[in-house]
Amino acid sequence: MDEGRELFDVAVIGGGPTGMTAALALAAAGLQVALVAPAAGADPRTTALLKGSVDLLTSLGVWSDAEAAAAPLRTMRIVDDTGRLVRAPEAVFDAVEAGSETFGFNIPNDALNAALSRAVDRAANLARVPAKADAIVPGASRVAVDAGPWRLAARLVVAADGAASATREAAGIAVRSWQYRQTALVTTLSHAAAHHDASTEFHTPAGPFTLVPLPGRRSSLVWVERPDVAERLAALDDAALSAAIERRAHSILGAMCVDGPRGLLPLAGHVAVRFADRRVALVGEAAHRFPPIGAQGLNLGLRDVAVLARTLARARAEDPGDDAVLAAYDRGRRGDVTMRTAAVDLFDRSLLTDFLPVQVARAAGLYLAGRVGPIRRFAMRQGLGPATPLVGWR
Repeated sequence: MDEGRELFDVAVIGGGPTGMTAALALAAAGLQVALVAPAAGADPRTTALLKGSVDLLTSLGVWSDAEAAAAPLRTMRIVDDTGRLVRAPEAVFDAVEAGSETFGFNIPNDALNAALSRAVDRAANLARVPAKADAIVPGASRVAVDAGPWRLAARLVVAADGAASATREAAGIAVRSWQYRQTALVTTLSHAAAHHDASTEFHTPAGPFTLVPLPGRRSSLVWVERPDVAERLAALDDAALSAAIERRAHSILGAMCVDGPRGLLPLAGHVAVRFADRRVALVGEAAHRFPPIGAQGLNLGLRDVAVLARTLARARAEDPGDDAVLAAYDRGRRGDVTMRTAAVDLFDRSLLTDFLPVQVARAAGLYLAGRVGPIRRFAMRQGLGPATPLVGWR
């Protein structure tokens, strides 16, 4: 299988933020890495990176190149806007209470991808294969990868090729999947009032409506609605959509003006039945996917990367695709992914139900998080994100 193929320790399939970070982290750990992916296209979305993710990107020399495009997240505000009989009081969390200047930063995906791409270009032990993987064939000791005119082999393949991962399918790893009757409208906008580095999340009967700071008097928006409502909103002209957003936001940032492209994201979820098998390790949406709530998606994927790098470093194995190494990675991710997926799913579904006991439980939970010291501190630590495990990864 290896005849005529260049051999690498690791081939990372997928060139989004998770894939590029994985390639950089594993190359920094001393492995010979190939990043197999075409150049990333334009992405109008933004990403809220929690502190652990920023720490990881800092350790890889990426954050200093990206930070100028990002806005700090110093305050998180949750407003119960369900209009139901039982509602929680407003909860406001400040990062300084948790001993940190910020919970993280919100950054346009294009700026993050550009900084990661520049880091890939200057990294040692890292080769670009600028083509889509056409064939991935796991074998007993190697995985063969064909990408356009390139033919290579790797002891380990990292699947970072998204929710519909062809690499995951090649490894025969199944997923447990589900759908939500919700669609997220995403865009960016300018506004008259300053956001003061505060992210505001309104809880509505259709899902969260979240404004996240960008530099200056600008914010990104994730507006979760029923699919038919989201489609009608997306079809409005800029003036009408801006007015609708301002009404839903209760004018907390003054007059608003949509100033970026808009997109619709149907909400769905899945979790892989295992996170590694047959010399393939899953990271990011190849492993798990859930609604864009609580800034968990990319942050969870970057924790996959950090745990994989640490697992390979601790194993100190000549063969990074060894079954024992992959089993250790699977164990290292199972608890975090299961807990985060269940929490996001439960929260989202609690907004959609009119069942009174569920509404009472949700309101009580928000009240305790906002008012009771130990619970409040725990909630803020979760807002900062779990510490990204970097010790011993090099």
